[in-house]
Amino acid sequence: MQRVSQWSDLERPPLSVARLRAVLLDDPLWTALDLRASTASTNADVAAAAREGAPEGLVVIAEEQVAGRGRLGRTWAAPPRASILMSMLVRPQLPGSSLPLLPLLTGLAVVEATRGVGEVTTALKWPNDVLVGDRKLGGILVERLDDAVVVGIGLNVSTRSDERAVPTATSLALEGGTTDREPLLKELLRSFSRRYRAFVAADGAPQAVLPGYRAVCETIGSEVRVELPGGRVVTGRAVDVDDTGQLVVEEANGSTASWSAGDVTHLRSAR
Repeated sequence: MQRVSQWSDLERPPLSVARLRAVLLDDPLWTALDLRASTASTNADVAAAAREGAPEGLVVIAEEQVAGRGRLGRTWAAPPRASILMSMLVRPQLPGSSLPLLPLLTGLAVVEATRGVGEVTTALKWPNDVLVGDRKLGGILVERLDDAVVVGIGLNVSTRSDERAVPTATSLALEGGTTDREPLLKELLRSFSRRYRAFVAADGAPQAVLPGYRAVCETIGSEVRVELPGGRVVTGRAVDVDDTGQLVVEEANGSTASWSAGDVTHLRSAR
């Protein structure tokens, strides 16, 4: 079989592992960075390393995933070198009750990086979708393994209109943002590290995450449909994300309930 060159699409140059590893030199969190041309799943790769005792701070980045995963067992597909596909290993010495805030913290770091370096106004849909308007730019998958946590990020960067997995997907290129993945990756690593270290220093206190998260979460204030595990469906107005990271929904009868998991659809924004 003839191998396709990484330079076959000049609009999608390969990443430089040397330049990316330079971020590790001035950041206390990151310990190792592995750049792979292709892998099944960066989350699976980091999970395997965690089981073998890898220390906190491992980062695995892939140019292509052939079995990428999203929330609720969904797949994540993208052309080679068109996306940021990255997973990170952390081992937070924190109360277990604070760990559900890690996906929210990650989302906040992604918004910070994509608004700054990505040059696009992004927002979040609870719990882990990155949006531009009502279009999905990327997602976050956080998985806990004993004392380790694998944090995965997938972002569409140069994905073209005819390459989108679904019509509601978008990319930085389609939104008029950057298509240069390296500075965006570096900023993602810096932003996550800064926020994660502050969260750990605060012993997992909600106030280290939630004020910023609430400010960029488009779900709060929206009329929503929440499909819950087991098949139950709840509709109402999302009024808050509480201190445990749960979505608080006010139903038509005025009652409120908090949900830790569910597939959320925005029906109408009240903002």
